[in-house]
Amino acid sequence: MDMRKLTWISSSVILLLLSSCASSSDSSETTVRIAAAASLKDVMEELAPLFEEQYNIELETIYGSSGKLARQIEQGAPVDVFLSADLRWIELLKEQNLVAKDTYIEFATNRIVLIGHDSTSPLDTIQDLKLKENEQLAVGNPESVPAGTYTKQALERIQLWGSLEGQMVFGSDVRQVLAYVESGQVDYGFVYASDAMISDQVITLTQVDNRLHDSIVYPGIVISESRTKDQGQKFLSFLTSDQATDIYKAYGFNPMRGGKIEQ
Repeated sequence: MDMRKLTWISSSVILLLLSSCASSSDSSETTVRIAAAASLKDVMEELAPLFEEQYNIELETIYGSSGKLARQIEQGAPVDVFLSADLRWIELLKEQNLVAKDTYIEFATNRIVLIGHDSTSPLDTIQDLKLKENEQLAVGNPESVPAGTYTKQALERIQLWGSLEGQMVFGSDVRQVLAYVESGQVDYGFVYASDAMISDQVITLTQVDNRLHDSIVYPGIVISESRTKDQGQKFLSFLTSDQATDIYKAYGFNPMRGGKIEQ
């Protein structure tokens, strides 16, 4: 099977899961449903219990590429809060009046890195990346995966995208790209620094110069059709708390507060 067609979870399944959650009327008013970029999974698994204990508000989170999640929200998926890895998907929802005014925040930034296996030699820059005839490179689908979008921008800037594209395998989100490299199905992959940090099966070969692509910013916003807007706003405020900041740092993100990056 063409690996480009493989996905962890289809858009229709995501929508089905969300709709299933919404059908439970006894929890719909007290549970905040969050659609979060796949790269936030480990961070969210630490943040969610802290928030739930502190505010006595239940969270339900689904993960996927920011593009696919935004399209599901467009189609009416019952989401209360959207955490993206790319500003453009928030802008898309804003243009359609699908987000609540004055709820937008930016809470973290990241870096794109090239990963490989222990036997692979580190590179000085991505300009040094050369694939042998039988080697493959995993990249998030640039149409829906922000990490893939940033990667394509960088490789196009240094005129490498065209020569490498024929040996690329496109992942449905950044975690699938990581899994491809971890499993040995491909030789290299472009992921976030935070994804590389959580894996002991890959090594970081080099970082991508962040001047080669758009700024990597993680924004969050409450969806206009949410029935738990106040609770969703509390969660977004929690994302800029000291507790959250420490967790971002532990997982390789740079926290943001007031539009500024905290080192």
